Amino acid sequence: MSDLASKKCIPCDSLTKPFDLTVAQAYLPNIPDWELSNDGKSISRRFKFKNFADSLAFINKVGEIAEIENHHPNIKFGWGYARVEISTHAIHGLSENDFILAAKINSLI
Repeated sequence: MSDLASKKCIPCDSLTKPFDLTVAQAYLPNIPDWELSNDGKSISRRFKFKNFADSLAFINKVGEIAEIENHHPNIKFGWGYARVEISTHAIHGLSENDFILAAKINSLI
């Protein structure tokens, strides 16, 4: 697998099939500290920060990447933390786009 952070997200179409559990698990080593959901349909990571301002700054950077890639995660954040969850809504599961976005988010840390 080539460097995911250097790839671009590509829009999925109706023929795109979500990754099965085996494929998703094979991608995980490329995005350290991310976890695969029990149903294999999303990945998530919790980030820790020193304060609310750092959490907010991180989330704003994630938002910029999401807009550039046109692939948008679900985000929850508060004082000292941010939780990012990614899936490909159009296919109700995971695609390479999710792992690309996760790798780009990891590059912020």
